[in-house]
Amino acid sequence: MRRIRIAVGCAALALVGARRAAAQQWDSPEALALVQRAIARRGASLADTALTDFSARAHGFVFFLGQIGEGLSEPPRLIKADQLELEVYWRAPDRSKQIIIGWRNHPYLPTDINYHRDHLGIAMNNFADRIRLGEGDEVRDVPHPLSPGAPALYQYALVDSLEIRLPDRAIEVYELRVRPRDFAAPRIVGSLFIDRTFGDLVRMTFNFTRGAYLDAQLEDISVSIENSLWDGRFWLPVHQEIEIRRRATWLDFPARGIIRGHWDIDSYRFNQGVPDSVFRFGPEIVAAPAAVRDTFPWTDSLDAAVRDVAQPARLADFAKIRAQATAIAMGHVLTRLNQTEFAGVSVSDFAHVNRVEGLALGAGLDHRSADLANVLRLKVGAATATPLLVGGASVSSRHGPVTYQAGGFREVRDMGDVPVVSGVMNSLLAQEFGVDYGDYSLASGGSASVTRALSGRTTLGLSLGYERVDSLAVHYRWARGAFDRPNPGADAGDYGVARLSLARRSGSFATERELSGRAELEAATGAREYARAYGELRWQIPAGPTHVIIRAAGGAATADLPRQRAFLLGGRGTLLGEPFRSAAGRAMAWTSAEWQFPIPAPAVPLGSYGGTGRTATLAPWVALGWTGGAIAGLPAAPTRGARASVGVGLGLLHDLLRVDAGVDTRTGRFAGSVDVSRVFWDIL
Repeated sequence: MRRIRIAVGCAALALVGARRAAAQQWDSPEALALVQRAIARRGASLADTALTDFSARAHGFVFFLGQIGEGLSEPPRLIKADQLELEVYWRAPDRSKQIIIGWRNHPYLPTDINYHRDHLGIAMNNFADRIRLGEGDEVRDVPHPLSPGAPALYQYALVDSLEIRLPDRAIEVYELRVRPRDFAAPRIVGSLFIDRTFGDLVRMTFNFTRGAYLDAQLEDISVSIENSLWDGRFWLPVHQEIEIRRRATWLDFPARGIIRGHWDIDSYRFNQGVPDSVFRFGPEIVAAPAAVRDTFPWTDSLDAAVRDVAQPARLADFAKIRAQATAIAMGHVLTRLNQTEFAGVSVSDFAHVNRVEGLALGAGLDHRSADLANVLRLKVGAATATPLLVGGASVSSRHGPVTYQAGGFREVRDMGDVPVVSGVMNSLLAQEFGVDYGDYSLASGGSASVTRALSGRTTLGLSLGYERVDSLAVHYRWARGAFDRPNPGADAGDYGVARLSLARRSGSFATERELSGRAELEAATGAREYARAYGELRWQIPAGPTHVIIRAAGGAATADLPRQRAFLLGGRGTLLGEPFRSAAGRAMAWTSAEWQFPIPAPAVPLGSYGGTGRTATLAPWVALGWTGGAIAGLPAAPTRGARASVGVGLGLLHDLLRVDAGVDTRTGRFAGSVDVSRVFWDIL
């Protein structure tokens, strides 16, 4: 069978003669004429006598992901992956059936997620005249922009034209922007790519209006559908993707659940005479018996298949769809999120314990603009062991790749460049065991910053600010008495501070090899004048079914570096086995390497959340560190030469829990640590 496959935007297309319309005009005669042709073609295609039926195969993935961290800027983490193989059937005028003949999945974290049936299949006929998602629980009865009567509900603008060269002809495709006449009604906002001659729908990308979402936890839904020209005549699905994002309904907290569907459709066979028995029983999407699904001959492992479809560039397409829909909406609210909510960056923002504040309580409030580009954030907190009040206010504004921010603050800061323990675990250890993995100072002032995204993963930032730094004394007593480690204090005074930073985030959730990290240059005047440079990186290297993780950090500063900006090493997080932060100085170098590989482990059932899995992760490691240049007033001193620790880590509960044991090679001192995965530290 001769077939020609076309998917607008794919690398295989030869696009020539693309041109921008002279001006975007809503409901121009040309746009409305094209819409009417497309509506007529959509209705006529169902009655096309040349196509009585077809069958095809759909190859799909459904991912459940979690995205966490301030600003939700880090890529989402994979929680569960399902791979599906479907037989797809259609018969005129509108009967369809999808049968799941292959289905395998793997939980990467405990979860009780259950998908709606229509998440497990493709959208036929570019959706019905009334669009439904989540079996009508998420979106229901949203008018299709090419359904009969749609021009009374939507506006259209002709914005682009492009020509697709085929071996025997050229096809001209027009892009139409579509928006509702009433943004409060349940509608879509997006783009339609339509064949100019016959009015066939080639591609469709869109989001929904706020009024379309029926589930209060829905943040937004993005959809992309691409069709191809099969057998030289029939425009039928070739690729479909959907992203469904959810957030808490009353709290602006940096945690988001995401469902992503990814489908490729091929192996079309036309007019073969699909029997009535295929359509007779059950819903449109059904699963074959377990014996059939479980014996499907997959060609590769699930992990390898996931990596093939989850590349960062492909995942970034959803952000482009949302950005385009936001631009078309021109200030109208598209997200289901409330514009004003209680807020917090982490659990510890609401309650935490340390030796200078005791139990500290806090709260925050966020107000977002309709397009989410502008955010006003307020927060306040109070200690219980001392009359210490903290808080702040900030405003941020995003303009394309550039974000501006300004605000004032009064906050308790840890001296370390990176956290060595999650906030919740540190509170538990401080309260119940008298162990506090922090050294604190009080900073009050204000700053202004500008951050530019250089790529999907890399950002460049510059901030200027003024701050007053003061020492904090230990006022709190843990459950059985006083803490045995004093707070080192700070070199109090007023500082004008400038910081230049470059950061590279980790890649997609399926990236095997990646390099991430950050570098920062800091200069200050005032009570002390100093310059300081710091950098850190994480390099993940695949080694067959295992990984090698290399981490490194280093820094150097001028002679008048204040205590609160010292480089620190020792103990938990750097050199396990050494006393905690027993080494400090104006210069520092540290590196570690660990080899992560799976080992058999007993599976423990967790009810609806699945289980702990049949494997754990064993991670032998070695760490090496050095500091130089003494700083007056610090109890910690520079090292005399390099110091090393060796040990082993164990990841349990799908690596949700991490247990480490290490020994100092110089003294033989042994130490251990337990915490949740570093992935979750930002929200704890």
